[in-house]
Amino acid sequence: MKKKAAVIGAGPAGLSAAEVLAAAGLDVTLYERMASPARKFLMAGRGGLNLTHSEEPSRFLARYGDKAKRLKPFLDAFGPEPLRQWCAELGQETFVGSSGRVFPNSFKASPLLRAWLRQLDAQGVTIRLRHEFGGFDGRAALFETPLGPKRVVADVIVLALGGASWPRLGGDGSWAGPLAAAGLPSNPLRPANCGLLIPWSAHFRARFEGQPVKNIALHFGAKVARGECVVTRRGLEGGAVYALSSFVRDGLGENGAQIFLDLRPDAPQDELAQKLARPRGKQSVANFLRKTIHLSPPAIALLRESGPLPEESDALAAQIKALPLRVTGVAGLERAISSAGGVLWDALDEKLMSRSFPGLFVAGEMLDWEGPTGGYLLTACIALGRAAGAAAAAFALK
Repeated sequence: MKKKAAVIGAGPAGLSAAEVLAAAGLDVTLYERMASPARKFLMAGRGGLNLTHSEEPSRFLARYGDKAKRLKPFLDAFGPEPLRQWCAELGQETFVGSSGRVFPNSFKASPLLRAWLRQLDAQGVTIRLRHEFGGFDGRAALFETPLGPKRVVADVIVLALGGASWPRLGGDGSWAGPLAAAGLPSNPLRPANCGLLIPWSAHFRARFEGQPVKNIALHFGAKVARGECVVTRRGLEGGAVYALSSFVRDGLGENGAQIFLDLRPDAPQDELAQKLARPRGKQSVANFLRKTIHLSPPAIALLRESGPLPEESDALAAQIKALPLRVTGVAGLERAISSAGGVLWDALDEKLMSRSFPGLFVAGEMLDWEGPTGGYLLTACIALGRAAGAAAAAFALK
């Protein structure tokens, strides 16, 4: 008789664990609280599914900060290249973009998810939707379902319940309490890869909300991020912002934090000062800045948000290179791309099994780590899911 495996959570980590468990010969049932699997995965791929990154391994690993050492064995086993090969085996070839990011040729999440689900179906994996995890009763997992409460007993259980960002898509961190009761404590879940809150003037917000500010550099202490940002009603979002958001989040004090915006990162300050020293004539300040140093209207408006513009060219150039912005906080979990915090690594062994609950494994974003956007989150979630699935299969079959 086949050993039974229960995987709870049908995001990338859970789907990966289920695939590996089924390949090992277990009878696998995948439980998901929502009406369809992998909703956040599909949302992430709406603008182009960034699967992973092509940079060299040591640089890739360093993106995970102080959790790099924890994640290394899992990424060594299933990193960017094995992930691309796995996609190809599902009939979803990939390509490397100009930034080094890796995308499926279709550029979408839905074809990959459909192929993945077909693979699981062919392996005999059963998916039970609208099953909301509620903790444990002894070794039985408890669920609320449309037909009432359910107890599930399995030889092994893999938890892949996600973090707490975008909770309307399924993951809200409600597992923290039940898991603590089962001997799996967590660090609090916090927003990661999120927007920064900046108190704009009413005029600036009304005029420039939704507009991008391209080719900029953001500075916070010694940390620098290049790219672009987008003005929102409450502050700034975008790739450069997300890259610094965790550092700003952790550096917030009673009075918030200060970041500096370089509006012309490729131009030396003295070169800007020389151009700004030219006679303005009858041009408006905005036209002069636009024509002389190619600042966009949102960039010029940002300069004015900080107060009257300096008359002296050196001082104006210095402000363009280091425009101070006061950050009062970071956007909440309901808008964050991912979350930090989660199940403590020390509560698990090196195979991702609970030290207090043999046969229970934990994988994916619900563990205490975070990574930047750029494919790092998805790669690590899949690697952790596969590792947990392999370890759970070995435990069940020993």
